Formats: sequence, C-alpha cells, structure tokens
Amino acid sequence: MLMREIVSLALFLVMVLSVYIKEAQLMARFVFRRLRGIKGPSGYLTKPAIAVHVAALAGIACILYGIFIEPKWLEVRKVDLNSGKLHGACLRIVQISDLHSEPSAVTEDRISGIVNSFKPDIIVFTGDAVNTPAAIPLFKKTLSGLKAGIGKFAVTGNFDYWYLRGYDLFGGTGFRVLRNDTIKLSKGPDTFYISGLGFEKGNMWGSALGRVPPGYYSIFLYHKPDLIEDIKGCNADLYLCGHTHGGQIALPVYGAVITFGRYGKRYEAGEYKAGDTVLYVNRGIGLEGKAPIKARFCARPEITVFDIRPEAGR
Repeated sequence: MLMREIVSLALFLVMVLSVYIKEAQLMARFVFRRLRGIKGPSGYLTKPAIAVHVAALAGIACILYGIFIEPKWLEVRKVDLNSGKLHGACLRIVQISDLHSEPSAVTEDRISGIVNSFKPDIIVFTGDAVNTPAAIPLFKKTLSGLKAGIGKFAVTGNFDYWYLRGYDLFGGTGFRVLRNDTIKLSKGPDTFYISGLGFEKGNMWGSALGRVPPGYYSIFLYHKPDLIEDIKGCNADLYLCGHTHGGQIALPVYGAVITFGRYGKRYEAGEYKAGDTVLYVNRGIGLEGKAPIKARFCARPEITVFDIRPEAGR
C-alpha cells in the first residue's frame, strides 16, 4: 500500500470516528443530566449538535446501504474501441473479475444470464475466484454457465495464489487458464492474440507479449494494473485487469480510499490510455474476503462489455 493510501485511510477513519465519538459524548451528557435531574439546556439540540446527529445517522444509512444493497447492485458497463489492426471482424469481449465467491450466492445466480445475453465472442476472468474453498462449487457452477463463441480465458489473482494454491478452481468450467501463455485466435478475416499471466508470474510479461507478432491485435490479461507502466511500447492493445475493486469503499468525487495497487489511485477503476495500450481496471463483483466489514460504497460490482471494431472507413 502506498503512503498516500495509508494517509487517506487514516484520515477517513479519523473523520468517521470523530463523528461517533462526538455523538457518544452528546448522548452521554444528555442522559447524565436527565438522570441527575439537572434542568436547563443540555446542548443536545443546538445547531452544531443537530449537525452531528445528522452526520451520525447518515453514516449508519451508508453502512447499511454498503452492506445490504450495493454489493448486489450489478452494473454492466459498455466500452467501445476501434483498432486499425482489425480489418473486418467486430470482437465482443465480456470481462468479469474478483468474484470472491462465498458458499451462498450473492450475485452469482444472475451473472450467466447477464453475460450470455450479450452473446460474447470471448469471456475473460481476471482473478480472485473465491474467499473460501467451500465456495468453489458455486464458483465453478457460475463459470460453467457462461457461453462464448470463441473461447473463455482466465488468469489467477492474489487470493488464488496466496490462499488457494493446490485447489482446482477452473476444472470443468470451460475456461482455459493462462499462466504464461499466448493464444492465437481468429474471427472472420482477422487473426488476433490473447496473452495472460498468473499472479505470481508478473515479471514474465515480456515472455508472453513477445510471442505476439507485430501488427496483430493483442489482448493482455493480468490480475493487477501494476504492469501498465512496464508494458508501454509492447504489443498490448487492450490490458484487462481487476484487483482494486474500485476501492470497494469509495467517496463521492474523491473515489477510492485504498486500492492496494502499485500506483495507488492513478489506475483505480475504469479506462485509461498508456501509450498505445488501453488499460481497463474492472471493479470486480465480489467482496474482499479478509475485510472486517464486507461492503461496497460508490464502487458497484461490475461486468464489462467491450465492442472492438475496425477503424472507421476500413
């Protein structure tokens, strides 16, 4: 975590705690005066005190919303891209990421219906499958229900590597796991490539992208956005990742409080351009498995649909 993120998190927690400490002081003073029979203004209904009450109630409402509503409120984001490397084919790619499945479904029972309705050519999963081994059957069932015209591809995330090594996460799902692989694909008159790295093989990006011939459209999968500065100038047209969850807890205007990424808020969520590469950081679908409170706020779970077409006039 960057120092800036540590400071941002500390300031956020201090602001939240200060509101509830002040609210507790006001309530304690009010109760104490009532119990002692002390008459006169208690200060509980002054304008500053009312502002504290409103802030405290708003905070409780935000917590309830973040726990019970937003994690189930799936958003479908559509991204249109053009490439001079495509001559006739239009590619539709659907990205899902960071399911962090639990044994019981949260959004998993809706994912296949949403994804399949777009009739994708390719489906990619960019890491962090489950929070517990008990959720693997649900995760596999979810991925097995996804249909793609050309293929389904996955890379592993930090949760998969740190906590789930040795478990079969993708067997029987139809997904091909890319650990340091580059696959040649085609649609209509066009040939293109998809490359991917397992979480622990992030330093091998040169090996994977080095297998893509010049002039062909190239899709690169890695769990984190951390490689974007390294691969500038390499043959990666579209870099798809997740990991940040858009902060999972974000603030209006400011955005993510923390991202656990190498570049912090620079690549926190959404679309970015780095040289000739389009980077897309998916907010993911699930909730971080080790968080003390599992919630989302201003960072809705996301499924992303990419339509990649030849440049206008080609």
